[in-house]
Amino acid sequence: MKRGLLLLILALLPLRALAQDAALLVADQLYITRDRELVASGNVEAFQNGTRLRASAIRYDQGTGALSIEGPITLTEGDDTVIVANAAELDADMRNGILTGARLVLNQQLQLAAVQIDRVDGRYNQLYKTAVTSCRICEDGRPPLWQIRAKRVIHDELEQQLYFDEAQFRIGNIPVFWLPRLRLPGPGVERASGFLVPSVRSTSALGLGLKIPYFIKLGDRRDLTLTPYLSSSTSTLEFRYREAYRNGRIEFQGAVTRDDLLPDDTRGYLFGAGVFALPQDYILNFTLQTVTDDGYLDNYAYSGADRLKSELTVSRAQRDAYIRGSFFNFKSLRDDEDNDTIPTLVLDGEYERRFFPTSLGGEVRTTLVAHSHRRISDLAIDSGDADDIVDGRDVARINAEINWLRSYTLPAGLRIDTRLGAAFNTFNISQDSTSLTDPSELTPQAAITLRYPLSKTTPTGINHVIEPVVQVSWTGGERLVIPNEESTRVEFDQGNLLDLSRFPRADRRERGTVAAVGLGWSRFNPDGWDTNISVGQVFRTEEDSDFTTTSGLDGLTSDFLLAGQLSAGDGLSLTGRSLFENDFSLSKAELRGDFTYRRGRFGGSYVWLQEDPSEERGNEVSEITFDGDYRVNQFWTASANWRYDVATDRAATAGLGLSYQNECVTLDLAVTRSYANSTSVEPSTDFGFNIGLRGFSADTGTERYVRSCSN
Repeated sequence: MKRGLLLLILALLPLRALAQDAALLVADQLYITRDRELVASGNVEAFQNGTRLRASAIRYDQGTGALSIEGPITLTEGDDTVIVANAAELDADMRNGILTGARLVLNQQLQLAAVQIDRVDGRYNQLYKTAVTSCRICEDGRPPLWQIRAKRVIHDELEQQLYFDEAQFRIGNIPVFWLPRLRLPGPGVERASGFLVPSVRSTSALGLGLKIPYFIKLGDRRDLTLTPYLSSSTSTLEFRYREAYRNGRIEFQGAVTRDDLLPDDTRGYLFGAGVFALPQDYILNFTLQTVTDDGYLDNYAYSGADRLKSELTVSRAQRDAYIRGSFFNFKSLRDDEDNDTIPTLVLDGEYERRFFPTSLGGEVRTTLVAHSHRRISDLAIDSGDADDIVDGRDVARINAEINWLRSYTLPAGLRIDTRLGAAFNTFNISQDSTSLTDPSELTPQAAITLRYPLSKTTPTGINHVIEPVVQVSWTGGERLVIPNEESTRVEFDQGNLLDLSRFPRADRRERGTVAAVGLGWSRFNPDGWDTNISVGQVFRTEEDSDFTTTSGLDGLTSDFLLAGQLSAGDGLSLTGRSLFENDFSLSKAELRGDFTYRRGRFGGSYVWLQEDPSEERGNEVSEITFDGDYRVNQFWTASANWRYDVATDRAATAGLGLSYQNECVTLDLAVTRSYANSTSVEPSTDFGFNIGLRGFSADTGTERYVRSCSN
C-alpha cells in the first residue's frame, strides 16, 4: 500500500500538545475513524521535539489525548537514550505514560531491562524489577558477567543519574552484595560525586589493604578525590585536588598516614604542579614536592624519586628572544647526602636574544645568565664528612656572552661556519675559606667549522647523506681558581661534539685550542629502515683537569665517540652511544631497543659505566632493564618489567601485570618487587588488584573487546 504522510497540526485534530509543537507522523496506512480517532499502522514513525518513535501501530484518542502503541516499539531521545518495549500507553507529546516489557539503553553501553517503565514529565524513567548491565547478553540464557538487580531504578535524564532501590550486585548469577540504596552516574557523565572503583593492595611491609576513593565534584572546574587506605598496619588518607582556570590549571596530591612502621610519627607527602598563561606571552610553571621522612614515598610506592625538586619558573619564548627566571628548592632522600651541606636553594635565570645586522651579515647572539645557590650550613670549612666540599659554601655568578655567527657556502658545496665572540664571568663565593671571594674574567673565543655534505638518491628512492666535519676553536684566558660546583658531570655525545665548551654549565669553560672531527652518515628510506651513525673525536693542545676519567674528554685526545640510531618501519628502533679509549677498550656504553608490533611491545636497555671516584662512583655500573607487554588474545594482556644490576649480580626491581578487558569489565592484577635502595634497607613486595565496571563512564570501549556468545 502506498505510504502515507500526515502533519498533526490539522484543524480537525486540535491536539493540545501538538498545538504548540508540530509533530510528524509517517506510516503505511493513515485513517480517521468515525469517532475521530487517528489510526496509523505499518512501519509507523513519529517525530516531535527531538523524540523519535517507531512502532507497528498507533491509535490516538482525541478525547483523552492518549496514544496506544503496539510493538515492537523503539523510542529514541537524542543520541544517548533508547527505549525498546512491547507495548505502551503514552500522552500526545510522549513525555508521560507506561511502557511494558521494556529495555532502556544509555550511550549504547548500559542496558536496563525492566518489566515496566513509567515515563514522567519527559525527564524521569522509573523502571520496575530491573536488571542492569553493560555486558553482552546472549540468547542461550547464560547470565552476563555482572549485573545489578533492583526492585526499582529511577533514571534522571536531565542530571544523567541512576538511583537504585534494593540493589543486588551479581557476578554471573551469584549474589555478591546487597545495598538498600545506590546512586550511579549514567555513561554520559564525565564528572559526578560518588565512590570510584575500589582497589586492593597487599605489601610485605603494610599487609593487605583496601583503597576506597570518593570523588567530590566542586563545580565545573574543580574536584577533590579522597581515598581512605586501610590495612592492618596503616591508616592513610590520600587526596587529589584539581582546578582549572581560564588561563591555567593546578593539581595537588598527597597523603597523611599513621602506621606501624613509625608508630609515633604522622607521615605524609604533598606533590603539586600547575601552569598559567600570563600577559605578554609569559608562562608560569610550578612544582611542589615535599615529604615528612626519607622512606615514606618508597614504603607506599608513591614515587621512586630519591631527590625532590620544587620549582617556580616564569618564561617566554619568542622568535628571536628567550627569557626565563627560576627558583628551585631541592631535598635529598639519599642516606649518603646531608641536606644541610648540599645546595638546596637555587635561583637561576637566563636571557638570550639574536639580531641580524645588515651591515655585518650573519647573526649576532647575546646571552645573559645569572645563578645563585646556597647551603643551609654556615661552616666555611669541610667538617670531615663523606665529601671534601666546604659545608657552607654559597655561590653566585653572572655570565654575559656575545657571539657573531656567519655561514658561507662555496660553489663546490663546502660549507663554512664562523663564530667570533667573548664572554664575561663574575663570581661571588661566600662562606668558603679556601676560595677567592669575587673573581672575574673576560674570555675571548673563536671557531671555524668546515662541512662537506654529500648526498645521493638511489633509483628506489633511498637517500644517503655523508657529512664530514672539522672544527677548530680557541678560547683565551686562564681558568679562575674557583671550586667546581655545577659542572661535575660531563657527558660527551654527538650533541656537544662541536660545542666550544662541553661543560654543562657556564661556571666552567674549555680553554686553549681545540679541534673536533666527525663523520655522519644518514640513510632515509621512504619504506622505513632510517639509519643515522655519527663518529667523532676531540683534540686539544693542553689537558683540562676538570674533565673526569669517564667523561671521555680527559687528556689531550678524547675518547672515540660512536653513536647511532635505527628506525624500521616494522616497529623496530635502536639507539646507542659508546665511548672507546685510545686502545679501543670500552669506557662507556648505553643501548636502548624497542620493538612494537601488532600484539604488543618489548623494550630493553643496557648501561655500563666505569668506576670513577671523581664522580662519586666507587664501583662500575652495569645495569640491564626490560619492559614490555603482550596481548595474549583480544581480552587478556600481560606485562612485565625488570631491572637487574649486573655489577652486583642482583635484581633491583621486578614486576608482572595481567589485565583483562571486554565490553563491560576491566580487571588488573599486578605484583612488584623492590629490593633495597638508598631509602629502604628492606626489600618489599606489592600486590595490586583493581576491577572496574564499564558503562558508568564516558568511555565507550572498542568493538574488539566484545565477547562472543559462542564461547
